[in-house]
Amino acid sequence: MDSLTQIVLGAAVGEATLGKKVGNKAALYGAIAGTIPDLDVVANYLVDTVTALEMHRGFTHSIVFSIVFGLFFGWLVSLWEKRASWKQWSLLWFLCFLTHPLLDAHTTWGTQLFWPFDLRLAYKNIFVIDPLYTLPFLIFLVVALLRKRNDPKRRTFNNLGLWVSSIYLVLTLVLKGITFLKFENALEEQRIAYTEIETKPAPLNAILWTANVETEHSFLIGYYSLFDSQPIKFGVHPKNHELLGGLAADAKIKRLIKLTNGFYTISKDNGNLYFNDLRFGTLSVDPNNRDYVFSFLLEKKGENLVVTENRKRPEDAKNLLKELWVRIKGN
Repeated sequence: MDSLTQIVLGAAVGEATLGKKVGNKAALYGAIAGTIPDLDVVANYLVDTVTALEMHRGFTHSIVFSIVFGLFFGWLVSLWEKRASWKQWSLLWFLCFLTHPLLDAHTTWGTQLFWPFDLRLAYKNIFVIDPLYTLPFLIFLVVALLRKRNDPKRRTFNNLGLWVSSIYLVLTLVLKGITFLKFENALEEQRIAYTEIETKPAPLNAILWTANVETEHSFLIGYYSLFDSQPIKFGVHPKNHELLGGLAADAKIKRLIKLTNGFYTISKDNGNLYFNDLRFGTLSVDPNNRDYVFSFLLEKKGENLVVTENRKRPEDAKNLLKELWVRIKGN
């Protein structure tokens, strides 16, 4: 999830753990703990693109990290914060570290919670930024922290934030199930043969959902809003895997394919070859749009394959927001 959401979650967990004992410092340290796992983005500046992608939400989002660094930071903070024991501080850091990847597991990217085992959890029921999850949570947290440490209502408001946000997560799982059936029925009604289907919410909401559907030679992308009244339309995205040629045997390509769970297409533009990750869709709610959120330029330089991520433009986000507002209201 985004940094603000993780700060709010960490602060709320910290408050629930030690707020009554140490006051606002519990929320402060919880907020700090909520940001630390995402420091794995530093890898983008230290290693190649593919390795950085593999490391993202890896070790720092694991149970192992939560235990080891929970104990370390608990001991460290206890050196100057004497109102709680090192065990109590360690519990706060551990819980804040652990709830971070547990929440991220609900997003499309997922987390390697059981690192070093090669298993990524990705329930794909909430977008990385969802105001309906974050804003009520933030309001309850602020109201709680404005009250005195021993005020019973402080704990009540903080717990309400935790409960409301958790109930919203459960609701998105229910909506994922409902929309999955809608996509399945649409494929059956349109007599489309497919091998696999995955669904996820569109950006910033849980009302508009999108599906990636794998067929023999292509992937289909479709959108469904809870307010839709017309049939679902699917856009066709040819796999074009044959365009890789000899690159298909390259280790970096195999690693990219593994990261995408096989949901990728290959495209050519002005003589350049691109690897497109379909898990995150396109920068539009038009099912035929080919401007993929994650697209990688493939360049052979000597014996090495260089993989470079295509950068997004600020205007892409603005255009997507406009399209989302219209599409959410139904077709």
